[in-house]
Amino acid sequence: MAEITGRHTVRAFDEEMNALTGKIAEMGALAERQVADAVAALSGRDIELAARVIEGDPLVDSLEEQVDRAVIRLLATRQPMAVDLRIISMALKISNDLERTSDYAVSIAKRAQRLSEQPELAAATRIPRMGEICLGMLKDVLDAYVERDVDKAVEVWERDKEVDGIYNSLFRELVTYMLEDPRTISRCIDLMFIAKNLERIGDHATNIAEKIQYMIHGTQINRGRHEVEG
Repeated sequence: MAEITGRHTVRAFDEEMNALTGKIAEMGALAERQVADAVAALSGRDIELAARVIEGDPLVDSLEEQVDRAVIRLLATRQPMAVDLRIISMALKISNDLERTSDYAVSIAKRAQRLSEQPELAAATRIPRMGEICLGMLKDVLDAYVERDVDKAVEVWERDKEVDGIYNSLFRELVTYMLEDPRTISRCIDLMFIAKNLERIGDHATNIAEKIQYMIHGTQINRGRHEVEG
């Protein structure tokens, strides 16, 4: 009887862990879609698409709350140890990274609405490439999380340098625009914030990569890198 009860307990725990992973994956898919739609709304000057991104934010917030409750329940009732404890505790942090990613997508969408009413600057055409890289990082790191693939997570972490390089180059270009033509200042500032939002989305993808490394091996990818908080 005790053996049967033990098997049932283990099976129930595995099911709860799989459900937690599924909830993170669902949240990640939504955040990924919001980022893609926000960048598409900017490129296509699509006010309605931007509005849908903004409207979708509460759903991501709701999923984060569900993850929080699931983690608290698992910690309180299962008393996990070792890798299981790391997987459960990192789910809290990863859900926060995804919630912040969604917030940045909303910020991009709001600025896309405003920019759609003004003449387009040539510098805006560089945003989609930056968005494409960030989306690729986000997709791959979510796959790495579901597959528990540390090598893929590290590869995502290493791609962040490319995002930073594009951001720094675009920032300098936009400063030049503003100095040469003060009439572009408002549009340039919006584009600067959009580029910064994408750069932060890339940072959150690397945060998740670091958490996957810690989750599986209990070690850090790079102790010298500071995790983005906002």
